[in-house]
Amino acid sequence: MTDHSWLKNYPEGVDWNMPLVAKPLFALLDDAVARFPGRPCMDFLGRIYTYGEVGGLVDRAASGFQRLGIEKGAKVGLFLPNCPQFVICYYAILKAGGIVVNYSPLYSEPELLQQIEDSETDIVVTLNLAALYPKAQAMLERSRLRLLVVGTMSEALPFPKNWLFPLVKRRDVVRAPNDASHVPFEELLNNDGMFEPATVDPGNDVAVLQYTGGTTGAPKGAMLTHANLFINSVQCGVWFPGLEPGAERVMGVLPFFHVFAMTAVMNMSIHLGAVIIMHPRFELDAVLKDIPGKKPTLFDGVPTMFGAINAHPRLKDIDLTSIKACISGGAPLPVEVKRRFEELSGCALVEGYGLTECSPVATCNPFSNGAKAGSIGLPMPGTVIEIVDRDDPAKVLPQGETGEICVSGPQVMAGYWRNEAATRDVIVDGRLHTGDVGYMDEDGYTFIIDRIKDLILVSGFNVYPRNVEDGLYQHPAVEEATVIGVPDEYQGQSVKAFVKLKEARTLTEAELKAFLGDRLGRHEVPKHIEFRDALPKTMIGKLSKKELVAEEEAKRQASGTGTPAA
Repeated sequence: MTDHSWLKNYPEGVDWNMPLVAKPLFALLDDAVARFPGRPCMDFLGRIYTYGEVGGLVDRAASGFQRLGIEKGAKVGLFLPNCPQFVICYYAILKAGGIVVNYSPLYSEPELLQQIEDSETDIVVTLNLAALYPKAQAMLERSRLRLLVVGTMSEALPFPKNWLFPLVKRRDVVRAPNDASHVPFEELLNNDGMFEPATVDPGNDVAVLQYTGGTTGAPKGAMLTHANLFINSVQCGVWFPGLEPGAERVMGVLPFFHVFAMTAVMNMSIHLGAVIIMHPRFELDAVLKDIPGKKPTLFDGVPTMFGAINAHPRLKDIDLTSIKACISGGAPLPVEVKRRFEELSGCALVEGYGLTECSPVATCNPFSNGAKAGSIGLPMPGTVIEIVDRDDPAKVLPQGETGEICVSGPQVMAGYWRNEAATRDVIVDGRLHTGDVGYMDEDGYTFIIDRIKDLILVSGFNVYPRNVEDGLYQHPAVEEATVIGVPDEYQGQSVKAFVKLKEARTLTEAELKAFLGDRLGRHEVPKHIEFRDALPKTMIGKLSKKELVAEEEAKRQASGTGTPAA
């Protein structure tokens, strides 16, 4: 039996044993509309939408979707950046009985095609933007897709931006055909808002198909039920005992199509009756301008965002005092990034952890003196973290021993869509196997050492990239760093680091290796260091290794050797 050692250090005011009652996911919005009808719900580039207004728009969109044939279990895709249409259609699809399928605007046409066919998506909602619409239109010709609902940026913006946008951004806007396969977003809403309420079994009915590489392999659709997502939003909301429902302001720069922002920004904000200060994408100057002007109280981001803020030359002149808490997720938070951010901004920055397969939040550090730098924190209410033997998954390891991190709790997915074999691989005896290596200390805090698949074997010694990256971030000239393993004829594998320096800073490979000599073991010091002006990132802005691994493989094939090109 697992020793719930985290209970003795649990944040004051948070009850791990709290009742977690499952409801339809759209009940988050219905409750907020009933409690805070006149309060702002969304601030989209200056256009304010109240909860009452959003509730009415959602009901009209739900009626519109049902008139388009959406019934229980039908899949509707959202191919959108952060915008009011995303929030409105998300909840409307659920109210109509449908299932939301999130599509990243960064997807290529082959990625869109694969996921549309696999998920059985029939309708996609998008915008008339050149970056989105042509790819969506191509899917009408190449896939099972039968309808596009097409919105515009102008209809979501305040005056005079709504009038100026088509003129100033004319190269970014395209015209959608007026035919039977296209429905303007305004037409979707052109009704009295009367719809047939869907009957929802929260514990069994899927609310969202969220595609992910999973703990390993090709993209698979994680089936996230209404209960999974409703409860995870509640778990996140209670983690901040000092928050005031109806009065908080949440910075919405993470993309809602990604599970982290969907739950921890959009759904949690709705649950709290907070206003979402919405940005279509993360632009550093725009975000830093909004903070003193619109005074957000919560800011969720990924480590690269906080690193970019750290490097801003005028950060000391920007008032960040409205922010009560900053949460970093999506990737490991380097200890040095946390230290610098807190020192420069005066805001607490804590690390949380999760996976798409658990809706996604599993753990978080408390916003008290109990937070531990380098740790992913304590389990969320009702959540159990266990460390199991990688060679014997049924064996739970004692505290302090290293193994695979497993999660159990009400936020764990129902499984992968149409993929029972993959589901059996990751959910064993009720535990979600994360593919992450770590340990739990005597206080119940979990520490991730690294991904199992990212482990580097140097002359038989285990090298964890996160440890090397933490060492690199300690150098004052380093802004971003990521580490991979590359084949080595002598050592089996060697460590290669990719580094982006801060503006106007210089550093040589020899200087950086000398700096690391006192901080890392000899086998951990990178054999190769490559400096770059930019490092590849994922759709939510976290550093990505797969492009670098592919580049190194291409170099080796081109050179015909087993070692990386210098």
